[in-house]
Amino acid sequence: MVPLRPRTRRRLGLIALALLVVAGLGIGLARWTNWTTWPAGSPGSPENRPPAAEPRQPSCADRVAQMPIRAQLAQRLMVGVNPARPDSARAVVAETGIGGIFIGGNPTDILKGDALAPMRAAGPLPVTVAVDDEGGRVQRIDELDGSIPSARAMAATMTPAQVRELAAKRGRELRARGITMDMAPVVDMTDPGASSGGVIGDRAFGSDPDRVTRYAGAFAAGLRDAGVYPVLKHFPGHGRSSGDSHKGEVTTPPLNALLGADLAPYRNLMAAEPTAVMVGHLIVPGLTDGLPATVSPAAYRLLRGDLGFGGLVYTDDLGAMRAITDRYSLPDAVFAALRAGADVALWTSGEPVPPVLDRLQAAVQSGQLPARDVAAATARVLAAKGVCAPA
Repeated sequence: MVPLRPRTRRRLGLIALALLVVAGLGIGLARWTNWTTWPAGSPGSPENRPPAAEPRQPSCADRVAQMPIRAQLAQRLMVGVNPARPDSARAVVAETGIGGIFIGGNPTDILKGDALAPMRAAGPLPVTVAVDDEGGRVQRIDELDGSIPSARAMAATMTPAQVRELAAKRGRELRARGITMDMAPVVDMTDPGASSGGVIGDRAFGSDPDRVTRYAGAFAAGLRDAGVYPVLKHFPGHGRSSGDSHKGEVTTPPLNALLGADLAPYRNLMAAEPTAVMVGHLIVPGLTDGLPATVSPAAYRLLRGDLGFGGLVYTDDLGAMRAITDRYSLPDAVFAALRAGADVALWTSGEPVPPVLDRLQAAVQSGQLPARDVAAATARVLAAKGVCAPA
């Protein structure tokens, strides 16, 4: 064997030392990269590791851009279902991809147990489940969870803080039954001394704008506390109108009178989030040019422009109220409302969805319903559901 030179021996020694160091580091790294064996208190231990970043949501504009136009339009519909037949909800969602269902009437089968689970599994996106549970003579879960007072009774016997607590409890009961939106509170004002009957009557908190603001605001806040979406209604004010829009044409006081009183609660309450607004079938002299507000572009300009509301806007029932049905077929009423500025059209009359979607899709193709407006409204609907990031 040829003797190694001193320089060579030093090089080999350094190589051997390096190999030992690498081997030791390998063992250490193997131990430290096993997440179950991080020593407590070390920088990489579970209690000290930074939380994993949440997946970034796509923007609602991007999400909508990937949807066919018919799917976008379907998200802008809320349809009444048969509360005695839970499968009716699953069927309409599965067949059409509508964005929301409305549960009215007295039967409660659809709200028992987990009867809505098949419906929730049937659609491509979350489905809004709405009721109108105001208290008093307009309730939906009173047979299941007990009754709550009317708006007038709340304002007469409770503080706003107590109303908020009551609404939060009611909201938790609604959520437990699968309901995500309550078409309440009523923010209509009545005339002083108005009777409890009539279309609004004791459904209103009172005749003073400040009182209505305080109590309706408390009710809406309680619903939000429970994770239920509140809806202020009936814009621009049904309480002092000439009649009942369920039965026929209704006229409100002139716009300048509404601006001084009836619209004040909307102006005061719309900034809280989340909040939606329901537009009523109300002819407003000086604003709607003889049309019901639900199909009047001027009414939506008042709401969006003058009052600055940026949230969701729903129509009142387009299929079961003669203020509309005496003038329009359902497909034409839905088209007129969406073209005027509504985000979501509601009907409870049981009429099928496909003819409405056919009418809307034809309107987009002809340019009567601009595709950019459809996309913007659909993005607001999806943002409210939390499935994408608002623009």
